[in-house]
Amino acid sequence: MSEPAPSPAPVAVSPPQVLAEAARLRRTLAGGFREEVVSSIYAEVERVSRRAVRTIGTSGTDLDQRIDHIVTSRWLGLPLMVLLLAVVFWLTITGANVPSAMLADALFAVEDWAAALSASIGVPGWLVGFVWHGVFRGLAWVISVMLPPMAIFFPLFTLLEDLGYLPRVAFNLDFLFRRAGAHGKQALTMAMGFGCNAAGVIATRIIDSPRERLVAILTNNFVPCNGRFPTLILLATVFVASAFPPAVASLVAAGSVVAIVLLGVAFTLVVSWLLSRTVLKGEASAFTLELPPYRRPGVLRILYTSLIDRTIFVLWRAMQTAAPAGAVIWVLANVSVGDQSLAQVVAAGLQPLGRLMGLDGVILLAYIIAIPANEIVVPTMMMVYMAEGMMIDVPSVDALRALLVNQHGWTLLTAVNLMLFSLLHNPCATTVMTIYRETLSAKWAAVGALLPLGLAVVVTMATAAFARLVWGV
Repeated sequence: MSEPAPSPAPVAVSPPQVLAEAARLRRTLAGGFREEVVSSIYAEVERVSRRAVRTIGTSGTDLDQRIDHIVTSRWLGLPLMVLLLAVVFWLTITGANVPSAMLADALFAVEDWAAALSASIGVPGWLVGFVWHGVFRGLAWVISVMLPPMAIFFPLFTLLEDLGYLPRVAFNLDFLFRRAGAHGKQALTMAMGFGCNAAGVIATRIIDSPRERLVAILTNNFVPCNGRFPTLILLATVFVASAFPPAVASLVAAGSVVAIVLLGVAFTLVVSWLLSRTVLKGEASAFTLELPPYRRPGVLRILYTSLIDRTIFVLWRAMQTAAPAGAVIWVLANVSVGDQSLAQVVAAGLQPLGRLMGLDGVILLAYIIAIPANEIVVPTMMMVYMAEGMMIDVPSVDALRALLVNQHGWTLLTAVNLMLFSLLHNPCATTVMTIYRETLSAKWAAVGALLPLGLAVVVTMATAAFARLVWGV
């Protein structure tokens, strides 16, 4: 009887060899391997549950599934999501107009009363102007512009979150972010950025992967926050809607704003794709999303989360940066160099660069001053254009068009490039501070500020050059 052949001695394999072999085998997997594994697991769970569980009567989950067949449909999911987003924007913009105007009137009345009282007791005029027409007016403007829209947008957003719809948004957009090398949950943080980019940066905490969370942080600025909507709405109304009959002008203006928003989403995906394949290169983590059941929203929870945890938190940070901005604006408007204010001198120095970007020096100056808060861009431009000593409100649409077009040479190219620059430019100081606190890195805070600014400059220069080459404008 022959003895069995001895088994071969085990071959020693080093850890690097194991990792190299795992990497080689990973490259042989199909692109949808993770989805196939998860689908097979859930199919097996469903098969076992059908054998072990007996359902009597109509289950509440049946209604959830019927709704999900619509809201997560391949053909209807994205259009419904865009329509719902447009409704939220419309409610926010329309509903905020009256309270914003009332709040501004009240705060400016306090400013006038306090300035008169200070002057009556002998406070020097320059100090009255600096404190009340500079610092306080900057605060008043930011509060009146930011508070009402946030007080409407954040409760609506939290309502959708509490209802269970936002996970469906992530489900609908997951395939786009996955192709961009980002995480599907970035869709939720991007949506939060519509209310405030600082809040969107904070919302990236729901992403577990540090690399993908950083991608979401650096690209959140490409969706316009409520501080940028006044500029976008103003331009859409004055330059786009004015070319249409009054009956459809408001719809055209709203449509152009939605188009800019969708362009911002496109930039978010493109920049996420570039980051995930360059400086933040890495494999996208698996994102298995189990859709929660729809539920009745809790009113108290919505109010606390939206008003206390989000609105007040973000507004406080904005106020911290708006006060020094108001002081700088007043100094620039009231310190003269020859027969011009310092603001006009600086704007003239920025004019060549502004012209190259299809803008002008006043616009660039307004955005430099408005780094603390985007809400003060338009009133700062009006202040410099009209040679006033403090930020002023926007005049009527007709008067504004005459001021910009007839007196200061604005064209359709100026309006288009300003919309692009407003969409892409650097985040406000509140958002930059939030990026630093979330990443604990000055490097990534600087990247978060300079990356969109550089992109905005390149895009506006390219647009201006193309328009001048093709149409000679």
